[in-house]
Amino acid sequence: MKSLNLDVKSEENLTIVLKEMGKKLQVANADSLMNPDDYKLESYDELKSLYDLLVTKEKLTVSETHAFIDELRKHRK
Repeated sequence: MKSLNLDVKSEENLTIVLKEMGKKLQVANADSLMNPDDYKLESYDELKSLYDLLVTKEKLTVSETHAFIDELRKHRK
């Protein structure tokens, strides 16, 4: 089994980062909002930064969840 290095910009890592953020954000429309086809690989570094911040949070407030979702929307195609 290969080790994941999420610091490497790739379509596979983009999918993993978005899927994990969708789980953490617990959004009702996660499949739609977190579809990797809707994001440019060029936005990976920004999305990875959001992911890194999100995984440090044990629990999110409603306003934090909305802020993360708003930020994600900025990076959609």
